[in-house]
Order: sequence, then structure tokens, then C-alpha cells
Amino acid sequence: QVQLVESGGGLVPAGGSLRLSCAVSRFALDYYAIGWFRQAPGKEREGVSCIGSSGVGRVATYYAESTKGRFTISRNNAKNTVYLQMNSLEPEDTAVYYCATTPSCSIQAVRETRFESWGQGTQVTVSS
Repeated sequence: QVQLVESGGGLVPAGGSLRLSCAVSRFALDYYAIGWFRQAPGKEREGVSCIGSSGVGRVATYYAESTKGRFTISRNNAKNTVYLQMNSLEPEDTAVYYCATTPSCSIQAVRETRFESWGQGTQVTVSS
């Protein structure tokens, strides 16, 4: 069972930035693609982004249309951590953010929230 622990959430004004971190079980990044999804009160879960597992060549990344150009996902295998840099935050980005494993990183995985194990989440609140 992969363990995932999110951190880095908080309260920021609109236009601000936050960097979320997802600490993952040792060696898990060698085998698992990791994604982020979010859920706001009263709303359905929404895929945000994903990043492929380790492999030869460029690692795939995908983003939801609502976050493309503002959010950047990255991975530090040595630290067993996946990051989500969020810039130009909007009140609509307010939600609990979760990192999760996904069988394969793809735009379909993001759009259809094809996520499996996830952590406890971290709250992001963007004030207007």
C-alpha cells in the first residue's frame, strides 16, 4: 500500500501562489504515476494534473484545462516527493487538494479522475 501525505495548503489572496507537496512511500515514484485532484464543498471531484512514473526519456505531464498555464507538476525522486506549483490562484481554485496514484498518467486520467490511493488532503483557500 502506497502512503501519500499532502502538505502546503493555506489561505492566499487571489493572484497569489502556493506550492503543494506530496510525500510518497520510498521507491513508489519508480513505479507509480501520481496525480492531483481537488474537491470543493458540494462539488464533484475534479482532476487537476498528473505526472508519469520514472522511465526513459521525458516524463509525461497533463493538466486540466482550468489549470493549464497556471499550475506546474513536478517530481523529485530523490526526495520521494511530487509538487504542485500553483500560480495566479483564483477563488474558484478553493478546495481540498489530494495527491493520488493513478495507473497511467494521461489527459483521460485527469479528466475522468482515474485515481486510486490518496492521502488525507490539504486545504487551499483563495480569497477574493
